[in-house]
Amino acid sequence: MEAKLLPQTYRTPFISTVLVPRRHRVRIIKPETSCVVAVLARPAETRNAKPKQLERKAEVVQKTVYNDGWFDQIAINHLSQSVQDATGIKNNKGGYEGMVEAAKAVLRNFDQAQQRAIVIQALERAFPRPILTMVRAVLPESKLAREFFAVFTTIFFAWLVGPCEVRESEVNGKTEKNVVHIKKCRFLEESNCVGMCTNLCKMPSQTFIKDSLGMPVNMVPNFDDMSCEMIFGQEPLASSDDPAFKQPCYKLCNYSTTS
Repeated sequence: MEAKLLPQTYRTPFISTVLVPRRHRVRIIKPETSCVVAVLARPAETRNAKPKQLERKAEVVQKTVYNDGWFDQIAINHLSQSVQDATGIKNNKGGYEGMVEAAKAVLRNFDQAQQRAIVIQALERAFPRPILTMVRAVLPESKLAREFFAVFTTIFFAWLVGPCEVRESEVNGKTEKNVVHIKKCRFLEESNCVGMCTNLCKMPSQTFIKDSLGMPVNMVPNFDDMSCEMIFGQEPLASSDDPAFKQPCYKLCNYSTTS
């Protein structure tokens, strides 16, 4: 809010209305001497802005800088190559940028059903089936398994989603540490695209984890601050009922500006 100073000089005391916009109009008693009336008004840029222009503040937040170690670089390049092999579309970019570029190629060249199938295929290429089968046999769904997957994800997948931490939730009336809270999703920040989040991360990841590890997981992205929660042991909503699929994309969507 800003204050507008309105000097007035009065000679006789009588009741009048200060000439300001009707929504800020006030009634005063004019004194015989000069006075200054301070009126609170909205700043010009806020007063003239449309509601939609005030949305998606995450678009203007400074981009996070990552210093990937050797393990991170190997994992990123491996997943990127798996996506490129699944699509048959190659790119000459390396690191995380190359992986996001491979994801953009999926979004650009295939419909939604194909996109999800391709990402699942890429994940199957990246994570050998025998290892996943063994993990599923050793860790059937239970409190131990849910908490184990939450800790494992936090430690070994920060290269993919960014810094995260384990949080608690209630399962069957009891508290468990089965939630991974991603403070600011690296993939969403890099792509800056809601469609890439929902179709190339959320949906295929939920399906892959459930089918390969026998563990239901619900991924709940927050498109305002780019955080996300992975809730192990919770069945996800159908896409027709999921609020994530009703969100508009960012005005500065990287996909729409580069495709």
